[in-house]
Amino acid sequence: MIIKITVFLVVLFLVYIVFFKKSREANIKDDKYKNISDTMVECPSCNVFVSKNEAILSNGQYYCSKECLK
Repeated sequence: MIIKITVFLVVLFLVYIVFFKKSREANIKDDKYKNISDTMVECPSCNVFVSKNEAILSNGQYYCSKECLK
């Protein structure tokens, strides 16, 4: 009886892997490449590269901090 239950559980596990693995892989691929589109820009004062989202924009140039902006 225990062998039948074990075989049944193994078959259910294999069916789960076959049908749901592809959807999990697609979600992982989408999440993996979602945040890579961020652009790095160089600060004209100190030549440090900073994320464009985190940089300070002034007079058409991106600065890494308020100190470099002065």
